[in-house]
Amino acid sequence: MKGTKHPGHRRRGPGRVLGLLLALVAAIGLTGTTALAAPGHAGTSAAATARALGPKGVVAAMQPSWNLGNTLDAIPDETSWGNPPATKALFDTIKAQGFRSVRLPVTWSGHQSSTAPYTIDATWLNRVRQVADWALSDGLYVVINVHHDSWQWISSMPTDHDNVLARFKATWTQIAAEFKDSPQTLLFESVNEPQFNNTTDTQGSQYLDELNTTFHTVVRQSGGNNATRLLMLPSLGCTPSQERMDPLVQEIGSLNDPNLVATVHYYGWYPFSVNIAGGTRFDATSQKDMTDTFTAIGNTLIAKGIPVYMGEYGLLGYPDFNHPPRVEQGEALKYFEMLGHEARTTGVTTALWDAFNFLNRTTLQWRDPDLINQIKSAWTTRSGTASSDRVFLAKSEAITARTLTLNPNGLTFRGIWQGGTKLAQGRDYTVSGDQLTLTASALTRLAGNRAYGTNATVEARFSAGLPWKIHVTTYDKPVLSNANGTTGGLTVPARFNGDLLATMESTYADGSNAGNTSWTPYQEYDVAFSPDYPGNAITLTADYLNALRDGAQATLTFHFWSGTTVTYHVTRSGGSVTGTVA
Repeated sequence: MKGTKHPGHRRRGPGRVLGLLLALVAAIGLTGTTALAAPGHAGTSAAATARALGPKGVVAAMQPSWNLGNTLDAIPDETSWGNPPATKALFDTIKAQGFRSVRLPVTWSGHQSSTAPYTIDATWLNRVRQVADWALSDGLYVVINVHHDSWQWISSMPTDHDNVLARFKATWTQIAAEFKDSPQTLLFESVNEPQFNNTTDTQGSQYLDELNTTFHTVVRQSGGNNATRLLMLPSLGCTPSQERMDPLVQEIGSLNDPNLVATVHYYGWYPFSVNIAGGTRFDATSQKDMTDTFTAIGNTLIAKGIPVYMGEYGLLGYPDFNHPPRVEQGEALKYFEMLGHEARTTGVTTALWDAFNFLNRTTLQWRDPDLINQIKSAWTTRSGTASSDRVFLAKSEAITARTLTLNPNGLTFRGIWQGGTKLAQGRDYTVSGDQLTLTASALTRLAGNRAYGTNATVEARFSAGLPWKIHVTTYDKPVLSNANGTTGGLTVPARFNGDLLATMESTYADGSNAGNTSWTPYQEYDVAFSPDYPGNAITLTADYLNALRDGAQATLTFHFWSGTTVTYHVTRSGGSVTGTVA
């Protein structure tokens, strides 16, 4: 991923739609024992293990995988993007949590001369080796790559061809020499998300073919274990689209080397991944994007005997513990649950992109246990879900029954529990087909004193996987107030009254879109607007406000998860901004 300072997930445009598998077997013809084989520790045993497993078996044995993001790839130094230095204890934790491999993204440019002979600083090379050796010593497979160099200098290859090619060759010559005697449980990845300035996909694929061929030649000629080390080759941008995977298939075939692996990334349907254009739910469109992607990977690569390592997967804008969550929790859980299933049944090994947002690198504890537990569960089984993880009860109204649609995902519904107590079917809930209805009497009991926010949580349990949590939530219509500010930012006072903000629609009186995202009325969460629940406010950002037409009133419609909408007006006048209640 392309980095920015301490944020984690980085940005992509709507045209770039970029996974979790316990790679066990049938899809790639391995036994469960083989797929779960642990890597060797010493060079000889590792080589023997690799020979016994074969390339497909090695990639399968790497499932599941994890990224040490925003660390060795940070610019200019390891701690520049907010993470502490990597430690041996970090990899001990990753190993204990069930991961079998790690990807170490490395940016070399800040530690390398920019002119010939493009020497990599010895201290940096030693640090990369130290981190890799810690992971290898834990029995983890390790992937090392050339990361943000892709957009820092490699992308200029169309206008600086010879220098870029020479630097790329020199970079991999030095990396290959440093690690040539490392065990076969170390893999090399040519380049992360390769891109080339002002080129078509056809031109970009040609440049990438030249780089990948150079990478292959340099490593194979460097001696030691590099003669047969598994090498990962990306598609253009690491995008798993048909038009970008087809050239990769051709290239892998032309190299005539059995020890090659294809690598791609997946971050979901773009509007859902960042919450823009009304993409608040993991809906049919998002699901189809996912199933279509894995079907294409299966048909284009897996079916041709090419092992696939999904070097990054996740959501582009979630989670981010520095900002309010732009993706609703239940929708994210559904996304990761289905992704695990698609990857597992397709035969793809997947590496979770973790920049800082899943594992707290200081405490070595997961930031959101429910989220990581869902991800881990999907390594082996499906879980049942529902149309929502919340039932909203308006405090100003009498409580009535509420219905959710169950998504058993092939499992059998077992009932509803509150803690260790099973609710009574018929009295507390009813089930008709896939419709689960919580009765008014049960909801009245669960709502208690009806304080704003979550009053109680019950669980829908199924025959396998994790239970689906349903949060009984009391709310009233949010109330906004008038505000004055500048184009540097407007703070709108807001009483949320237990509700949660889903998205913001922004238009002018003539119906055209208002804001910094002109192609849709639904602006991007945490980019154009952001709720501040503790501060009882909604912030409109400078990016959004400066994009407004001077003197033209914009009508904002705030959509909340209860289904409630609130209308608000904003007018920019020079550098001043006025917000008024509709």
